[in-house]
Amino acid sequence: MSIAERSTKAVSAEWRQRVELAACYRLLAHYRMTDLIYTHSTVRVPGEPEHFLINPYGWRWEEITASSLVKIDTRGEKVGASPHRVNPAGFTIHSAVHMARHDAACVIHTHTRAGMAVASLKEGLLPLNQIAMQFYGRLGVHDYEGVALDLDERQRIVADLGAKRALLLRNHGLLTVGRNVAEAFQLMYYLNLACEVQIAAQSTGAELALPSREVCEKVARQYDETNFDEGEIELEWAAHLRMLDAIDPSYRD
Repeated sequence: MSIAERSTKAVSAEWRQRVELAACYRLLAHYRMTDLIYTHSTVRVPGEPEHFLINPYGWRWEEITASSLVKIDTRGEKVGASPHRVNPAGFTIHSAVHMARHDAACVIHTHTRAGMAVASLKEGLLPLNQIAMQFYGRLGVHDYEGVALDLDERQRIVADLGAKRALLLRNHGLLTVGRNVAEAFQLMYYLNLACEVQIAAQSTGAELALPSREVCEKVARQYDETNFDEGEIELEWAAHLRMLDAIDPSYRD
C-alpha cells in the first residue's frame, strides 16, 4: 500500500468515526439526554491513540455534524486547524477514562434529570426491572468531590470505574464507556431508561418489589452473554441511524 493510499485509508477511518459521534450527539438530543451545551461524548481517533474527537463548545447537540467535531489531545487542546472552541475542563473525566482504559474508545457523560435524581439517592440504582438488572453488580459508583476540574480526581474516577462499562457519579450524573460509539450509546440509553423507570416507580409512593440477589445476578449474567454481542449492537445502531436519516441526515455533513 502506498503512502497516499495509507493516508486516504486513515482519513476515511477518522471520517467514519466523526459520522458515528455526530450521530451519537443527535441521538442524545433526540432522546432528551442533553444539558444545553454542557457534558460531552468523546471518541478515540482510529490510528491515533492520544487524539480524540469532541463537540464544538457552545453548539446545541442538534446542530453537531461530522465536520464540526474538533480533534483534541489528552490535555484537551486542539490538534490541527479548527475554527471551533473546545472546553478542556469538560474533557477532564473523559481523558482519565480514555487514558486508563484502552478498550474505552468512546466515553459518554450525561446530566439527565433521571440520572441526576438516581445519583442523588443513597441507594443509587435499584434492580427494579430487567433493564436495571443488567447493571446489577456492574455499575461503578464515584462519590462527589465537586465540579470535575481537579486533575487529581481522575485517578479516583478510574479506580471507581474499574473494569466496568458504566459509572454512577453521585450527585452528578451518568457515564458509560464502549468499544465503539454504538456500544457506549446503547449502555447510556438503557442506563438512563433504568433511572427513569426507578424515579417513576418511587414517585408512586407504593412499596417497591425487589427481586432476590440470585435473580438479579442471573439476569445480569444473561445480559452479559447477549447484550455485548457486536452483531446485536450493530443491528440496534443501524436502526437508530435509519431514524436519524429519516428525520435529518445533516449529521453526516
